Amino acid sequence: MPAFREFVLKVHQQCNLACDYCYVYELADQSWRDRPAAMAPEVWRAAARRIGDHATRHGLDRVDVVLHGGEPLLAGRSALVQLITDVRAVVPTARFSTQTNGALLDDAMLEALGAYGVRIGVSLDGPPEQHDRHRRHRNGRGSHLLAERALRRLAGHPAYAGILCTVDPATDPVAVYEALLAHRPPMIDLLLPHANWARPPAPGAAEWLIAVFDRWYGAPRRETGIRLFEELISLILGGTSRSDQVGLSPVAVAVIESDGAIEQVDSLKSAYPGAAATGLNVFDHDFDAATRHPGIVARQSGRDALAASCLACPVHDICGAGHYAHRWRPGGGFRNPSVYCADLRRLIDHIGARVAADLNGRVRA
Repeated sequence: MPAFREFVLKVHQQCNLACDYCYVYELADQSWRDRPAAMAPEVWRAAARRIGDHATRHGLDRVDVVLHGGEPLLAGRSALVQLITDVRAVVPTARFSTQTNGALLDDAMLEALGAYGVRIGVSLDGPPEQHDRHRRHRNGRGSHLLAERALRRLAGHPAYAGILCTVDPATDPVAVYEALLAHRPPMIDLLLPHANWARPPAPGAAEWLIAVFDRWYGAPRRETGIRLFEELISLILGGTSRSDQVGLSPVAVAVIESDGAIEQVDSLKSAYPGAAATGLNVFDHDFDAATRHPGIVARQSGRDALAASCLACPVHDICGAGHYAHRWRPGGGFRNPSVYCADLRRLIDHIGARVAADLNGRVRA
């Protein structure tokens, strides 16, 4: 089985916001309640040893380590710096990143993380009235002001990784895109809300994404990267993808929970309780044991994991049945098309037509 190249450390289980679509707190799996709020040093040091052993065994020239939560910055500046120091002592080539809601990204935190080369992404869902539809504090107060403040601090900083935006078909797609663009992100990640056949999504995702694609692709110059669109263009042109949203490339990610449990990609928590669990932990098991877990083997199986209806589809190599968590159906497991199947087909066909028209125009010219 392929080696893991990305390790997600759940450095803090809790969050200072209460986003209504959060797969950790609001959906099926509630295992965070039974875990330590913060990752202890003995956990991250055990994880570091396992990561180092895995990298050596598989000849990996580098690994990516993601500081995650909950809200990872709740772990505190000193704990994060110590964690990074301890991991780098074992894995000198480890690259660090984190995704934050921005509320705690003050000057001191940015200076500390930036000094250790941590790449920082901020979650923002558009202008205030659209961002605050879902990303709120527990008292209902919106969080846009805090995210915007964090993005102002990051502007022009080498630590700035980009913006993560969760798609809401009820919002104005172009207004959302242009609000994100105002912060000059080097990359935008557009994520479909986690849904499945037991909990279908709101309609309209394809129309929303197509509107943003046309605005982005039709710009007179490249304004930013949008990972989903760039991955789809690569796949349409016969290339590969590193995204877990589309394509058939193996997903080489392991999650280490705050108690040391080794789990599958945590978005699976949106399906059912225990969907991400492996029964393994960093104290008693190495990461090779995790690569042999049936759930991870299935996730790495590419075409062999697709439903018959997906294999019959002409774009299955591009779509890849979509995000694995979005395939789940009660009683039918994950061998199903994505619950976003129709949306993905419309988006792929649209992007393919735009790209083909451009290529044909250049050939004629």
